[in-house]
Amino acid sequence: MKTAVIYNSQTGFTKRYAQWIAKEAGADCMELAEAKKKDMGAYEGIVFGSWACAGGINKLGWFKGHMDAWAKKKLIVFCVGGSPMESPEIEPALKRNFKDSEREKVQVFYCPGGFCYEKMPPASKLMMKLFIKTLQAKKGKTKEEEEMIRMISSSYDISDKKYIAPILEALGK
Repeated sequence: MKTAVIYNSQTGFTKRYAQWIAKEAGADCMELAEAKKKDMGAYEGIVFGSWACAGGINKLGWFKGHMDAWAKKKLIVFCVGGSPMESPEIEPALKRNFKDSEREKVQVFYCPGGFCYEKMPPASKLMMKLFIKTLQAKKGKTKEEEEMIRMISSSYDISDKKYIAPILEALGK
């Protein structure tokens, strides 16, 4: 199956996953900006990957805007975020990004990435600092909130190639 892996990456984690998937699946790999200029008609499978921001998948609107035109293709979305795979917030967040009718057409996966403050644009860095300060100021923090503050206070990388296995399986690889 001729497959395109399209990605939107802010700090490199999504790009890394996209490259791993493309290599293992024998797929073409391209940034979203390049994909926007291409005709996807020759592809039987479209894999779109982007990063999570406050429970949303960045640039997902572009992909969703093409879902009807790609109805006969295998459609997969993967989202990369800073939460560990075990986080209970992941599944509900992924579901919120798609209506029920859309979920019937696409398979959605999560891949843990991390934070790289050194590569973040200033606006994102500021947003994260404000979020951390808000969490730190909260009285009666849960253990999960304490752990989140610890994790997101500095750069870290929890990405691992093993997390692409379900995506490859969905592609029949």
